[in-house]
Amino acid sequence: MLLDTASLYYRAYFGVPESVKAPDGTPVNAVRGLLDFIARLVQDHRPDALVACMDFDWRPQWRVDLIPSYKAHRVAEEVASGPDAEETPDTLAPQVPVIEDVLDAVGIARVGAEGYEADDVIGTLTARATGPVAIVTGDRDLYQLVDDRRGIRVLYPVKGVGTLQLVDEALLREKYGVNGPGYVDLALLRGDPSDGLPGVPGIGEKTAAKLLAAHGDLAGIMAAVDDPAAKLTPSQRKRLDEARPYIAVAPKVVRVASDVPLPEFDATLPREPRDPEALAELTARWGLGGSAQRLLSTLHG
Repeated sequence: MLLDTASLYYRAYFGVPESVKAPDGTPVNAVRGLLDFIARLVQDHRPDALVACMDFDWRPQWRVDLIPSYKAHRVAEEVASGPDAEETPDTLAPQVPVIEDVLDAVGIARVGAEGYEADDVIGTLTARATGPVAIVTGDRDLYQLVDDRRGIRVLYPVKGVGTLQLVDEALLREKYGVNGPGYVDLALLRGDPSDGLPGVPGIGEKTAAKLLAAHGDLAGIMAAVDDPAAKLTPSQRKRLDEARPYIAVAPKVVRVASDVPLPEFDATLPREPRDPEALAELTARWGLGGSAQRLLSTLHG
């Protein structure tokens, strides 16, 4: 089981009231919410391996070089010597180091790579996997990894993590008319304002799905643009032709990396905390009582 950790702690932050606080009054709603999420996931799905995948760089320069608008609207502060600071709610940012410390003390593998997003870590671990993989994320970009043959599916939280939508190839075909790899083509044609991806002007999700159904894939669509006999409306042909510079680079930006160099780690689900003393200290300091206890008892069980 691979966790898109930032996606899940954002959901926890907005799903658990900010009145959930540590003894010193600091909000810990994201910390407690994430621990409860993980406990519920372990309880319901019983994975034999679990990895909390991290964003070491939420806006990699190599993606920005290709599409400068990539996540540009989320930059809070430009940083010369490393990743730009992301716009994060004031009361969430201080909770992230606490989440990292707690995961480390529990012994849940926390994996990231310099210059890459969590999506790329997930893509790499999925490519390496020899058995079924469940990817837990609130980010539809990862639908591209769905592969029934290899048992790779996405669990998409609809409400908390108690209600998860199982995303397999049947759901992708029903909802979008594509398979996993086809989702990359659909996403880049449609665009995604939340990621600063412009898409092709005038081509929304339904038109993109129809074009892919008619022409197979992005290469087939662009071949149709060059074929006067192909069935495209004049406006579609014009818009796709004008979007060539974007279409040339967008696949590399939208497609998750599958060859990221990762550190050595042990993904085995711990039955006991790796560092009981550190965990007890963190639990007391941040008032994590019930949430920490539920996670430990679920892991132990």
